[in-house]
Amino acid sequence: MTAQLNATGLPDQSEVWCPPLAPLQDGGLPRPRIGIAGISIESSTFSPHISGAEAFTVRRGEDLIGYYPFLDEGRELRRAAEWVPLMHARSLPGGAVDADLYVAFRDEIVERIRNAGHLDALFFDIHGAMSVIGRQDAEGDLARHVREALGDGVLVSTSMDLHGNVSWELLESVDLITCYRMAPHEDEMNTKERAVWNLLTRLRSMDGADVQKRRPLKAWVPVPVLLPGEKTSTRIEPAKGIYDQVPPVAALDGVVDAAIWVGYAWADEPRCQAYVVVTGDDEAVIRREAERLASLYWDARDDFAFVAETATLAEGIEAALAPDAPRPYFLSDTGDNPTAGGAGDVTWTLAQLIASDTLAAADVRLVHASIFDAGAVAQAVAAGVGGSVDLEAGARVDHNAHGPVRLQGTVYSITEGDPTAGTQAVIQVGNVFAIVTERRKPFHHIADFTQLGLDPSEFGIIVVKIGYLEPELFDAAAGWKLALTPGGVDQDLLRLGHSHLSDGVFPFAADGAAPSLTARIHRR
Repeated sequence: MTAQLNATGLPDQSEVWCPPLAPLQDGGLPRPRIGIAGISIESSTFSPHISGAEAFTVRRGEDLIGYYPFLDEGRELRRAAEWVPLMHARSLPGGAVDADLYVAFRDEIVERIRNAGHLDALFFDIHGAMSVIGRQDAEGDLARHVREALGDGVLVSTSMDLHGNVSWELLESVDLITCYRMAPHEDEMNTKERAVWNLLTRLRSMDGADVQKRRPLKAWVPVPVLLPGEKTSTRIEPAKGIYDQVPPVAALDGVVDAAIWVGYAWADEPRCQAYVVVTGDDEAVIRREAERLASLYWDARDDFAFVAETATLAEGIEAALAPDAPRPYFLSDTGDNPTAGGAGDVTWTLAQLIASDTLAAADVRLVHASIFDAGAVAQAVAAGVGGSVDLEAGARVDHNAHGPVRLQGTVYSITEGDPTAGTQAVIQVGNVFAIVTERRKPFHHIADFTQLGLDPSEFGIIVVKIGYLEPELFDAAAGWKLALTPGGVDQDLLRLGHSHLSDGVFPFAADGAAPSLTARIHRR
């Protein structure tokens, strides 16, 4: 299945699209009953942040169906099944999930499955990099409990982030599995749609009296490579060329889907590494193609490079202040990227910026996005726009690199009502405009800045807690460097201290023996 492309050549999620379903075959299910459930979060075990109930948006009922544009009223996929929305919990990336909360979510999903009546299938929407305090394979545990509740006669189709991990326990509990093919993830919703389209195609095309015939084989190859997303962006080689191979494999006769997972670099668990899974009915083809894709990835392990030029923060500031530096110049504060699992309140970078005499003397304005601290925001609100403040902010969760930062300046703006951040304050300290939010929030869109009275085009330097720039920021950046800053998602993986990875994972065991990369076939 190929997603419709927009003018930029990227999948168009504003008009989610998939091919029409094939005609119903004899014995196929004309309108199967399909549940929807899952838990989705990417969580760093190196961040002290704990993801509790406040971090999650929980959807049930029509609110859950409405989350997926391809299930809007009138669309073919909506009409093709009776949809049974069970429960889905989704969070921004963060720290490991509270253990009791995870069990409560898992048990609610299980209970809703058991109370849902007959189900023919389940759309299992997960991330793949959920860490839970005290567990080593949260999604494997969730999938096993879901399978036990469903029983063996229900087909399960799983959608994942390419930064997830595919343990054997997860794989053996599901029937169809796929992941994003783009990083950044412009194809997120297209991938979820593909998972549903694959599911309906199997349900409609095979004899309902023989569930086993609907279950494809899965060729699974763990690839002992673990790299950060900023080194495996599909914008550049070698990831671009490798991922370009995936759609042609998926289109082969005898193949249902093909997927490559980069794995999640900021959790210290045995399952964390790259994976290839090719799903289909022709064992020889899926084995061959899974092993070929795995070899491509392994052979390129030394060629993966950062998606942008890297620098220390000081080097990045120096480059951004150069007389010929293009404006605006973006610096990624990579070590505390909240959309990779960073706490979002590491103050190390902001403290360095405020203390920089070179920056203070420059004829340039800089905006830093952001840190969160509800107490600091309350003090700014009390002072009011134009009021003077002298407060400490940030490092309430992650203070490993630096304690709270002192912001002695003027309240530039106060903005209330953001659904993610809550109230937001911009505090001007000299020529540094520091954004402080009530709650954790990533800054990915131009509107994230303009709603605060900050037009990125009018600033010389924009420092944002992010890794690779999301599309709007990428387009806005005249210059850009990845600043290798400290935090729970430090890009220098070797200094984080992983100790529970499987043996031989590159680059942690760079001199290890070459893996066999032999596909293991899963049959149900």
